[in-house]
Amino acid sequence: MTRKQKRLAVIGGGMSFIIAAVLLVMFAFSQSVAYFYMPGDLAKKPVGPGTLIRLGGLVGEGSVVRGAGTTVQFAVTDGADAIKVRYTGILPDLFREGQGVVTEGRFEPGDDVFVADTVLAKHDERYMPKQVADRLKKDGVWKGEEASK
Repeated sequence: MTRKQKRLAVIGGGMSFIIAAVLLVMFAFSQSVAYFYMPGDLAKKPVGPGTLIRLGGLVGEGSVVRGAGTTVQFAVTDGADAIKVRYTGILPDLFREGQGVVTEGRFEPGDDVFVADTVLAKHDERYMPKQVADRLKKDGVWKGEEASK
């Protein structure tokens, strides 16, 4: 092999390694992406069972039902539509009806109840996740500063 052929072989091997690494990273990110939805979005365009998503909105008034152990069922609403959510675990201290919430999980096959792996509640009276606040303001449900007075 000449020097030119050796150099081309090393460059070709390096490029192959970089391409393989980029493909592996892209595959890993595609498996962990969770898209954000509001109940109205899911009413218009449902997602497939087993798809990891984030569901955000307000906890529905009178919807919190505590089950056996640490299982809790509640509804997430955006004012017009509501999605039933089931969560097994310890809820955040500030979780209550009428508060902003973001849940992460998936719908199980043949069931219209969203099974949450994670529940995040707002941490004080002025905070609302930006995506949730923007959508609720757009839909005219959440008033922002007026709601906390």
